[in-house]
Amino acid sequence: MSSYNEQHSFKHRDISWLSFNGRVLQEAADIRNPLYERIRFLAIFSSNLDEFFRVRVSKLRQIKNVDSSLQKKLNIEPTKILRTINARVEEQQQLFGRLFQDDILPALAQNGVLLLGYESFNTDQRQFAKAFFEKDVRKRIEIVPYSSSEVPFLTNNSLYFYVCFDDGTCSFVSIPSDSLDRFITLPSEDSAEASQLNVHSITFLDDIVAQELPGLFPEQRIRNFYEIKLSRDAELYWDDNYDGGIVELIEASLSQRNVGQPTRLLHDFRMPKADRDTLGQLLDLAEIDLFPGGKYHNYSDFMDFPDPTENASLHFKPLPPIAHSVLASSTDRFAAIREKDQLLHYPYHSFDHVLKFLDDAASDPLVKTIKIALYRIASDSQLSESLLNALKNGKEIIVFVEPKARFDEANNLGWGKKFKDEGAKVFFSDIKIKVHSKILMVERLENDTLCRYAYISTGNFNRKTSKIYADHALFTANPKLTDELAQVFEVLQRKKLAPITKHLLVSPFSTRITFNQLIDNEIKNVNNGIPGSFKAKMNSLEDDDLITKIYDAANAGVQIELLVRGFCCLDMNEPGVKDNVRITSVVDRYLEHGRIYWFENGGKEKLYIGSADWMGRNMDKRIEVLTPIYDDELFAELKHILQLQLNDNVKARIIDSEEQNSYVPRAADEKRIRSQYAIYDFLEDKHKKL
Repeated sequence: MSSYNEQHSFKHRDISWLSFNGRVLQEAADIRNPLYERIRFLAIFSSNLDEFFRVRVSKLRQIKNVDSSLQKKLNIEPTKILRTINARVEEQQQLFGRLFQDDILPALAQNGVLLLGYESFNTDQRQFAKAFFEKDVRKRIEIVPYSSSEVPFLTNNSLYFYVCFDDGTCSFVSIPSDSLDRFITLPSEDSAEASQLNVHSITFLDDIVAQELPGLFPEQRIRNFYEIKLSRDAELYWDDNYDGGIVELIEASLSQRNVGQPTRLLHDFRMPKADRDTLGQLLDLAEIDLFPGGKYHNYSDFMDFPDPTENASLHFKPLPPIAHSVLASSTDRFAAIREKDQLLHYPYHSFDHVLKFLDDAASDPLVKTIKIALYRIASDSQLSESLLNALKNGKEIIVFVEPKARFDEANNLGWGKKFKDEGAKVFFSDIKIKVHSKILMVERLENDTLCRYAYISTGNFNRKTSKIYADHALFTANPKLTDELAQVFEVLQRKKLAPITKHLLVSPFSTRITFNQLIDNEIKNVNNGIPGSFKAKMNSLEDDDLITKIYDAANAGVQIELLVRGFCCLDMNEPGVKDNVRITSVVDRYLEHGRIYWFENGGKEKLYIGSADWMGRNMDKRIEVLTPIYDDELFAELKHILQLQLNDNVKARIIDSEEQNSYVPRAADEKRIRSQYAIYDFLEDKHKKL
């Protein structure tokens, strides 16, 4: 599905996003992946879809309620888009169900793991389930009874049984998976024999509750019951003209999320239409709100599915972090960075390098100030503890906390308050703009001169995600970069309205115009008979103006290679695009989160890394920072990594006009390139030699 302006067409981002989530589902279906990793991809697919409905579908429904003339002005047809979304989601859910039932469950059984429903419990297992229910489950259950006068309230994303009685009434019984493990290990039929055969029986918490449902309603006869889950709107709504404090506003708004408008009711597909209609009426939901699913929901819980087999072959082979040849062994990291820029690549390198740098700064008597912008802070953040330690050591700590990072609002606000209470200078964004940049600066007094050390990354300051997100980060003491980054922090501190930069790209001030100029330069070179090309890696491609610029470049004959992990709104049917633009997407064991932008520039190549995708919000509504790479060795390193990913012929899919997600073809005699493994080998070899 495309949207149209006067000259060009663009893919709708939400339809394209479903194609991305389809690539995640492909990984679950890919038998080349170990079994438990395939299960993990099922969980990721499910988690992604939950957030999609809570955020994107909710937004479409809000647009659907506005005046049709405004919809036309916005060039959006929400009803048509929602119908397309519903159809594609149902198709994917059916594939998900077949994959789980016909592939994953038999494969688990072959490896000695039985996932049992309560109907399959033997006598010992039924007794165990009953005892567990009485001891740990019953006290946590909530029963929401039928009411003819008010709509029953179901908690967002929580699991319930919709219980139908013979007398025509019903109740909702909660499944307390928020306070208990979702998966429970059961005793085997014959413990000695099962132990010898290495057979392990596991059940859903849901089935333990299901077995005991009759006992919860001794006065009523249960006709049937079905598992359901209701997702609610996750957006926080406020008036942009609000003149109060941002912290108080978000704190007041967070409670809305728990009672927001329903966006999807997922139900057991076996539920008869009569019961489904009654359920919809009872919860005041329309037919479009009801989505068929499997017997169970919240498959995102499979991220923690237990593996009692201790079989290493059921998981990815470990890839231990590579020791950075300079940062891991240096006794003076400041001197090492001052001598030469240093580059990190996660998860191939450890985030501990950043933590050790901060620890050095916290205890170094020459360090006067540490400044950092935090977008998503881990709840148990070692980095935050290092900053608090620096405060105790008398350092000036300036922390910018983004309070509007979706689903991390409360956690970020909590850390912001703690930093402030401990004496840090804490700044929050205002309502109209987010701070998405991943930047750190340390100011150190050396020989009576203030020297700055900067860290500019594509990923968050989060140790946990650094193990699964593929990102790039630069340590530099180059004054061309650090002096400009100091201006960015002045903007964050409200000391300056805009930075004046010649090197860094800073949104919303210079990023868009610079990318436009760089692409225009490639067009000009081609028109003058000089080769023109650019290559870019990003999470998502959505901005109409930048996509139009790509169309113009393709029509001029500029050679363009794009690596887009998520949604891509560029329409491959546009004139000139098929001949001159190639777009692929890599979905593999790590989530590709880095942004790299390379331009041929008439032989004087330019390369940038940073926090901004080619999306409107990253250009105009967020403070983003991208840095050029001036060190020749690091430039070549990043360019090589980018090319490895563009050459991937194992986990790369082609982004075409039909969104078929076809794997990049590989000839029989062609070398296999699985880019994430190739990058690991490349970095391991490089750092061993240095």
